[in-house]
This record gives sequence, C-alpha cells and structure tokens, in this order.
Amino acid sequence: MAGSAVLALAVPVAGFSQSVEVDDVLAKQQKRTTLAQESQQRIDAVVDKTNSLEDQYKAVLKEIEGLQVYNKLLERQIERQELQKQQLVESIDGVETINRQIVPIMTKMIASLEQFIELDTPFLLEERRNRVAGLKETLERQDVTVAEKFRKVTEAYQIENDFGRTIETYTDTLNIDGAERQVSFLRVGRVALVYQSANGDVSGVWNQKNRTWEALGNEYKNDIKKGLRIAGKQIAPELLMLPVDAPEAN
Repeated sequence: MAGSAVLALAVPVAGFSQSVEVDDVLAKQQKRTTLAQESQQRIDAVVDKTNSLEDQYKAVLKEIEGLQVYNKLLERQIERQELQKQQLVESIDGVETINRQIVPIMTKMIASLEQFIELDTPFLLEERRNRVAGLKETLERQDVTVAEKFRKVTEAYQIENDFGRTIETYTDTLNIDGAERQVSFLRVGRVALVYQSANGDVSGVWNQKNRTWEALGNEYKNDIKKGLRIAGKQIAPELLMLPVDAPEAN
C-alpha cells in the first residue's frame, strides 16, 4: 500500500512541471509577440514619419519650382519695365527735341496765316486778324503747353479752310463814296463777296483781282437780297445769279 502512494504522488509532480514549462513558453512567446508588435509600431511610426517628410519635401520642391517660375516672370517684367523706362526717357528727350523744332514751325505757320488773310477776300477781317493776334500771344506764353499751342494753330487753319465751303451773312460798316455806311455782307465760300445796304438801294461786289469794291447795278439787287435770306436760314437754298471773278488762265 505504501508503494502505491509514492507512485501516485509522483504523477502530479510531473504534470506540474510540464505545465510550468508550457506557461513559460507561452509567456516568452507572448513577450516576443509584444516585442514584435512594438517593433512593428516603431517601424510603422518611422515609415509614417518618413512618408510625411517625403511629402513635405515634395511640397517644398513644388513650391520652389513655383517660385522659380514666378521669379522668371518677375525678371521678364523687370526687363520690360526697364525697356519701357528707357523708351520713356528717349521719348522725353524726343519731346524736348520736337518742342524745339515745332515752335519755329508754328511761328512760320502763324506768319503764313496772317499773310494769307491780308491777301484773301476781305471778309470778317477784324475777327480773323484778332485770331492771328491771339495765336501770337499764346505762342509767347509759358503756361500753355506746346501741344495746346499747336492745337490752336491748326484750329485756326481749319477755320480758314471751312470758310471756303460755307455761306454766311454778317453786318459791318463799309466806306462807300467817302462815307461810312452799314451794310449786309453775303459771302459764298471764297467765290463771291457782295454787300447791300439796308434799304437795298446800294449793292457792290469785291473784285479780288483788282482788290477793290465795285458797285453793282439793279440786276443783282433781288438775287443778293435772296442770298442774304438764304444765308440767314430764312428761306430754303436756291439758284442765285451773283457776280464772280472769272477763273485765271494757267
């Protein structure tokens, strides 16, 4: 009976030893698994950090590339601005040169205009002479730009040019037979310049060739009166019989 008891006690001891070994193995395996998981987590963290740095690096590269493109654009803009600046400086220098050249030209233009008016048909002489005098005064003023001076000169030329294709009437005084009389003038372009007294008893025409006023007979009386009304927009235009200078032979 005693031998059976010892044997029975030996079996549980062997089973306990194997159980301890299994637990130890499992614990070590669990530890290795835990270590492996921690290592994988560290690796994943490193990979994530590496990927983040790589993404940041790529983003910085793209930003640098964009800045390089922008810098090249700015360089081209600066080059164009420098070119425009140089052109502006040259233009300013050119303007000064033009100003020095244009003033003598305008002086000659005014002198030519003045001479033309004195040799032209003598209509609105005071008005036209005053215009020339105004141009001379403007040309001497320092507070008026060269461009404005030139505009006024060309405007005066345009006014004179328009006289050649318009018809008008105006009232002025004229020395007739040694006496000053108020008469109505009728200008038809530069083709004819005639006058008639208020009562219609005296009429005359300017002879450009002889540069004198000549009296007219009663045959033109009604046509001159009608022409005065047409120029004054009192009646509609119609055919008129007026004395004109014969064209000069070439």
